[in-house]
Amino acid sequence: MSSSSTRHRRGFTLVEMMAVLAIIGLLSAVLIVSVRGYVVRGRLTTARLAVGQLAKAIELFETDEGRLPSEEEGLDILKRPAVATNEPYYTGSLKDPWGRPYHYLVPGPDGRPFEVLSLGADGREGGSGPDADISHLDDPDA
Repeated sequence: MSSSSTRHRRGFTLVEMMAVLAIIGLLSAVLIVSVRGYVVRGRLTTARLAVGQLAKAIELFETDEGRLPSEEEGLDILKRPAVATNEPYYTGSLKDPWGRPYHYLVPGPDGRPFEVLSLGADGREGGSGPDADISHLDDPDA
């Protein structure tokens, strides 16, 4: 036997390397799609919670002040300290998870005193799925 045939070859062939890279690429694609879904759901949940908290802060403001904030005052007035507690009514961000300000309407629809909403991922009225408007009035307890 020749010395070259008794030596063991070490390393990977080009075909083996390409197969491993294809598998890694496929797994990465699945992971990215999966993670993106979690991010979208997280933003929707954050917006739902925030509009609910803003509505509660407005109700507390109304209890203390005897009136709702005007549209001109907007949600910014909730960041000022309350007279009774010297703490703001709301300490969270006044921007939705997509970086746009929450909307405050006085009066609200259907005879409601007010509405707090986010226009969703697309920033436009209406839509469905992640693009749907998110209002505190959508909460059954509102």
